[in-house]
Amino acid sequence: MEFGDNNAIYLQIADHFCENILLQKWNPGERIPSVREMAVNIEVNPNTVLRTFNYLQEKGIIYNKRGIGYFVSDDGLQKTRDLRKEAFVSQELPKFFKAMNLLNLTMEDVNAYYLQFVNISKTI
Repeated sequence: MEFGDNNAIYLQIADHFCENILLQKWNPGERIPSVREMAVNIEVNPNTVLRTFNYLQEKGIIYNKRGIGYFVSDDGLQKTRDLRKEAFVSQELPKFFKAMNLLNLTMEDVNAYYLQFVNISKTI
């Protein structure tokens, strides 16, 4: 896993977890890799991974079964969607709308680009 400078590492790891949940690689009720496993796999300090797990637990996305491990919450998929949607609306959309305004793009223009993107994605 490669880390950028834009967010704290534990939040970047949380994004990785959220992506796996959204892609349904990890389903509700399913055990996820342990703190130690993740730390070794992504080459970070276990305390950083533990901070990620605590963050995801606070958000209700994962839970801990003492002595067994961490699991995706029953409503973890929906809570992950909600968390990512909130971040997108508060962080990405303002930048997007500013760029639209600066470039004099309309919603119709954006829709046309979106349809092109969808068609290209289907062929890949």
